[in-house]
Amino acid sequence: MLIYLIIIFIALPVIELIILINISQSIGVFYTIFLILFTGIAGALLARAHGYIVVMKIMDDIGKGRMPADKLIDGAMILVGGIMLLAPGLVTDTLGFILIIPISRRFLKTLIKRKLQKTFIKDDIYIDAEIV
Repeated sequence: MLIYLIIIFIALPVIELIILINISQSIGVFYTIFLILFTGIAGALLARAHGYIVVMKIMDDIGKGRMPADKLIDGAMILVGGIMLLAPGLVTDTLGFILIIPISRRFLKTLIKRKLQKTFIKDDIYIDAEIV
């Protein structure tokens, strides 16, 4: 877990900075700033729209007495994607868009569900009991 935090808080900003410097040298500082602002605004609007749709689906499932497990995973992915889109940088923007777009979210949701099942469902149940 510590290695993931190191990657997120140290390596990712360095990678973002290197990419932004290279892009600003290629297309100019003004266009680079415009690109960052555009992806942030577009991402925020996209996250808001998809988040609203997911919330409505969750409310519909709860109203019908169903557990909205898939929709909750969708909501979490949209939330994380929206936060990533608000962070300046093209790597985080790309990851944020991947988490928000429904097609890629469907694939990632399958991976997340498998990981959760492996984590929480264990076949080796051990009950410590004493028979008298």
